[in-house]
Amino acid sequence: MKLAQVTGTVTATAKNAHLVGAKMLVCDLTDAHGEVSEAACVAIDTVGAGVGDQVLVAHGSAARIALQAAVAPVDAAIIAVVDTVTVKPR
Repeated sequence: MKLAQVTGTVTATAKNAHLVGAKMLVCDLTDAHGEVSEAACVAIDTVGAGVGDQVLVAHGSAARIALQAAVAPVDAAIIAVVDTVTVKPR
């Protein structure tokens, strides 16, 4: 799992049948201090997240497990909306 900040949405009219009805969100992967480590990852939302939320993103086969769709062409899924992150100051 990785921390991320939801920055936008993706709308695709033509898409794989396994993605019909799935909400796709643009996420910037971040470190524990909120600094962007990777921009513009697209993840399928499984928990009702929205733009501005800090979330946990699962990647690879763990993302497909979160969707309960082993054959879906997905490699990132939002699996939690984060309430707080507590880390040692730099």
